[in-house]
Amino acid sequence: MNQVRVIAPGLESSIQDLGRFGWAHFGVSAAGAADALALRAGNLLVGNAENAAGLEMTLMGVELEFESAAVIALTGSDFGSGLPLWTPIEVPAGDRVRCAATRGGARCYLSVRGGIEAPKIMGSASAHLTTGVGGGRLRKGDVLAIGDAAIRRPRKAARGFPYWNPATTLRVTPGPQAEWFGEEIYRSAYTVSEESSRMGLRLRGQTLTGAGGHMISEGVSLGAVQAPPDGQPIILFVDHQTTGGYPKPANVISADFWRLGQMRPRDEIRFECVTIDQALRFLQEQEEWLYSL
Repeated sequence: MNQVRVIAPGLESSIQDLGRFGWAHFGVSAAGAADALALRAGNLLVGNAENAAGLEMTLMGVELEFESAAVIALTGSDFGSGLPLWTPIEVPAGDRVRCAATRGGARCYLSVRGGIEAPKIMGSASAHLTTGVGGGRLRKGDVLAIGDAAIRRPRKAARGFPYWNPATTLRVTPGPQAEWFGEEIYRSAYTVSEESSRMGLRLRGQTLTGAGGHMISEGVSLGAVQAPPDGQPIILFVDHQTTGGYPKPANVISADFWRLGQMRPRDEIRFECVTIDQALRFLQEQEEWLYSL
């Protein structure tokens, strides 16, 4: 069996696929890759099924030793590996791949042809870091098996997608309690707090005055912008709870979920309201780019 040895695990590195769906009524969110677009692209580049498990690195990367030859792709943010991003790379047997600290953005993904072999819980190999479901963070000395998820030849290098823009505007559609807040969430910039995690991105900035209302808990989704009593917004992220009692003035559109995965503490963001038709068009454009790989 082909294997990869973890020499250095990085800061918050884990095995992720696209998540476990269909369990929200039991209180289990999908979790999965924080930047699913980068993982999907990496898998397509090495010839895997989109949902193959890969490695997610956060802020600080891993060092790996490949016991046999492999084809990998690094996607997402630049973690100073010295290797090209968004392109298939042949790694000889015995070679090491070292990813250092991020040079922009928060996460980098390493996809390997065949995928990382890991036990599936509720249909997914993803590590839900908040609860420990599906495993936890990588540790020094872990040995990872390479699976058989390859279904086609490796692709060419990715081109044409303006992947990361530090001056981030998050596009949103109105949330179910949008009328409580008017336009106040769109009037000023917010800063990502260092208290943020895979469960939620906590923002600091303009206080939302409509946040004092009380409501019965209801289902919540990835990208929902909640307004807790202190009026400082929280964007629900991949490990989010499945219900909540805070009002929601907005919801980040699906085409911008990858931006959530690339946000770092102290990044500045603004919200821009778009229509459902616009949101669908942005998603279609993104999918067309993905399948052009």
